[in-house]
Amino acid sequence: MKPTVVIIGRPNVGKSTLFNRLVGKRLALVDDQPGVTRDRRLGDAEIAGLSFTVVDTAGWEDEDDLSLPGRMRKQTEASLEGADAALFVVDARAGLTPLDTEIARYLREHDVPIVLVANKAEGSAGEAGVLEAYSLGLGEPVALSAEHGEGVADLFGGLWPVIGAKAEAAEEDADTPDEEDEDAPLGPLKLAIVGRPNAGKSTLINRLLGEDRLLTGPEAGITRDSIAIDWHWTDPKTRDLRQVRLIDTAGMRKKRNVTEKLEKLSVADARRAVDFAEVVILLLDATQGLEHQDLKIASAVLEEGRALMVAINKWDVAEDASRLFNGVRRALDDGLAQVRGLPVLAVSAKTGKGLDPMIGAAFELRDSWSKRVPTAALNRWFDDALAANPPPAPGGKRIKLRYITQAGTRPPRFVVFGTRLDALPKSYERYLVNSIRDNLGFEAVPVRVNLRSPKNPFGADKAR
Repeated sequence: MKPTVVIIGRPNVGKSTLFNRLVGKRLALVDDQPGVTRDRRLGDAEIAGLSFTVVDTAGWEDEDDLSLPGRMRKQTEASLEGADAALFVVDARAGLTPLDTEIARYLREHDVPIVLVANKAEGSAGEAGVLEAYSLGLGEPVALSAEHGEGVADLFGGLWPVIGAKAEAAEEDADTPDEEDEDAPLGPLKLAIVGRPNAGKSTLINRLLGEDRLLTGPEAGITRDSIAIDWHWTDPKTRDLRQVRLIDTAGMRKKRNVTEKLEKLSVADARRAVDFAEVVILLLDATQGLEHQDLKIASAVLEEGRALMVAINKWDVAEDASRLFNGVRRALDDGLAQVRGLPVLAVSAKTGKGLDPMIGAAFELRDSWSKRVPTAALNRWFDDALAANPPPAPGGKRIKLRYITQAGTRPPRFVVFGTRLDALPKSYERYLVNSIRDNLGFEAVPVRVNLRSPKNPFGADKAR
């Protein structure tokens, strides 16, 4: 495995900006206000050929352990366990603070090698802060500007003596070719958890992982960044280990209620996470039921072509559970015209009820979403569908549907060829889509059907 380097520092010293600079992407949310980052976020970083995993952490604050800042600090402390190095970031322009000194004292008590980073050191304004950083007793500070990219390459000199050997060994292992397996299954299941704030998304992932990996609490909207975590699930039926990439997302409120810039960034990040996912779980709160906002989230997921399932959380405290479940089932069927029969499961992140069936159903859903129909079976269905319900003849002129082909998967896409398809009613297109779902095993996944007529070589002449 590649070495792990954790970025640590008090709020607003530029940790997330440095993280984004090292991974070469705007993965972490960045804003002028302090305390934007709350959960640990991992990324693949490289400096002059030195590859490592970098971890962004919440700003270190000296608050009570039970408060939100205190719980954030505990997450940061946990990130140091097993780390190969830590980048301790201070603000060269603001100079050292008592909190910087306290963090330095804490880091010296651990065995993790420390590389001191004086950020925001561009220009003459940061020179005094860089010199002051020597007083922390952590060696020579690396002066840089994460925002502008100045001096970032100098981190190589600080990190190489610490993680260079492990990075080289990891690179050699990565270069070793693996034996090809033609029957190898699909890669890790990319599974995103979405929903309204306080539905229990982070608590659910923590329960699956068996550890407090994500920050949770009674406060709504704790999660801001979309956090991806690699995990192995043991299938209770086969005892096989299956790879899953769990993606936690920020809660999505009604658009009119989202006014702050930071929440808008969080929601946009959650939508990007949906684009990245293969299967999306819409998590509902059993104490609140299904609301219009849930249907809007579900519709957006389906429009992106992702496979969708619904889990009703907090089932251990649900009132009139049977009525609730049936009501959610009916509302989904009535409110989502794109699909019928979405998987709906009752779960409890607190007790663990229903979590294994939920993950198993997600794998099955991905299989349907990724399935390719054999040509012979597709042609048989097409002939039967046309025989059972022939295309209409508007104005007495026949519409001919000649043949169909599957153009792709993930989501399944089909192309129907014929003549006068511009006159085919939308109702008949829906008939074809619904028949594909019912007869070809795509009941709960979005299906795309495109109509294509042959080009008329004389069309241009007629237009003239």
